Amino acid sequence: MLFQVGGDGTRPTFFEMAAAQQLPASLRASLTYSLGVFALRRSFLHRILDYEDEFFASLMLVLEGHSLRTTDASFAESLYGLRRKSVRLRLSKGSGEEVQRSGLEKRQRILSVVFLVVLPGNSGNQELSVRVQLATKIKKFVAVCYPWIHASSEGLSFTYQLLYLLDATGFYSLVLQALGIQVCRATGQELMDTSSSISKIRNHERERLRGPPWFKTVQGALLSCSYVVLDYAQTGLIAAVFIFKMMEWWYQSAEERLTAPTVYPPPPPPPSPKIFISIEGIPLPPDRTLCALCLQKLANPSVVTVSGFVFCYSCVFKYVSQYKRCPVTLIPASVDQIRRLFHDT
Repeated sequence: MLFQVGGDGTRPTFFEMAAAQQLPASLRASLTYSLGVFALRRSFLHRILDYEDEFFASLMLVLEGHSLRTTDASFAESLYGLRRKSVRLRLSKGSGEEVQRSGLEKRQRILSVVFLVVLPGNSGNQELSVRVQLATKIKKFVAVCYPWIHASSEGLSFTYQLLYLLDATGFYSLVLQALGIQVCRATGQELMDTSSSISKIRNHERERLRGPPWFKTVQGALLSCSYVVLDYAQTGLIAAVFIFKMMEWWYQSAEERLTAPTVYPPPPPPPSPKIFISIEGIPLPPDRTLCALCLQKLANPSVVTVSGFVFCYSCVFKYVSQYKRCPVTLIPASVDQIRRLFHDT
């Protein structure tokens, strides 16, 4: 279980309540992903995915019903060590209102299952049907009213959660207050009492078996199998969620590594060409800011691309036009291989 017995007080923190509320959605996403992975090799699993809402609602109906029947808590709340208790306000003369907590009644368990499983599933199907076909006036009316109803519901949920966070109310949601239920931390004694009550319930169910001895044996074996499945449902589902999320991360990383383009380092720049200064060519002046042809300050500097030496534009243009070569290296060149240089000032 993801909790610690004997925490600070019996009132759960806001984060415990929020985590318990969001767990079913995470569980559904993980189960859908798991079935999608298995459906790649087992085509019959696509039928389950076609009825995803009904499948998950049936699964949660069994889990929530069993959890509320045995532990007085929802499936997610029992995982975090929380319990639902019936709350009654009793007026006393000296201290005003006195809060009395007790176990859940049968009516409260049934309504809890309705609000945890039935209504969320129907709201999703109703939204889908409204989107798909709006033929009658009733559906059009529902389509107009649904956004306002949904927004009001979300606003009330946010208000109650904010009040619960500020310790202004003991109810985490409007539904819990309407049912007269508060969620509390389970103590060590309550956990022991829950285990003993589960044992009594199962012994009583075995005593109620009727029929021939062989039939009782078969019924007892089926009951034992169902008990084992229900007992390890929480651990198994959470472990499955963890394993498949790890597999998803692993295969997604591997796929990204395989499909990502290979990034190579940029190639090194080519080595500068070795320019050999011809002995018969014009010698270079000691001052590189002077033109080798006119020995004056460079005016409109231009480079001969075949050699890389810079001259005045007018000087080198006249020389290359006449001799068809670089003045220094005597490498053949043309006026098309002269490029003017511009300096930023």
